[in-house]
Amino acid sequence: MGLTVSCDMNYRAKLWKWGKSAGEVMTDLVAMCDVAIGNEEDADKVFGVKAPAVDVTAGKVDADEYRYVCKELGKHFSNLKTIAITLRGSISASHNTWSGMMMHNGEFYIAPQYDIIPIVDRVGGGDAFMGGLIYGLRKYTTSPEKALRFAVAASCLKHSIMGDFNAVTVAEVEQLMAGDASGRVSR
Repeated sequence: MGLTVSCDMNYRAKLWKWGKSAGEVMTDLVAMCDVAIGNEEDADKVFGVKAPAVDVTAGKVDADEYRYVCKELGKHFSNLKTIAITLRGSISASHNTWSGMMMHNGEFYIAPQYDIIPIVDRVGGGDAFMGGLIYGLRKYTTSPEKALRFAVAASCLKHSIMGDFNAVTVAEVEQLMAGDASGRVSR
């Protein structure tokens, strides 16, 4: 029907009780998608595709290392036009860095990195990224890089909100994208 189909590779080992491995099930699902996102570990846990020389427990995540992951996923799933990865550097439970990278139509984009301290609630951060990316790809049709920056900024702001719903406005996301990280109220 010409619709764009997206998939979040959000793998949670404690929730995966399907009788088949995540890779067996997700392979069929991702094969029908145009857009896929995941975090820095999902491609490894689901498809066995790991960024070389990366230790996510070290607290720092290098976006350039994930080009390999995107290329490998692109080889396995030629239907994917967009592959995006959220990049969380875990300094402590209440202090993270947050960014993302994306391969869109064979081109790579890396978003700015935000320093989030203190984190109010991480739950829903990936969903806010996916929602922001879908919105960004539709709004900024000539700028995939801006779409990625919107997704990262939207999900960054979600970390400041309790609960799993991202209750921010487009204007607030665009304000952060423009470099205003002051948190000041606009009157």
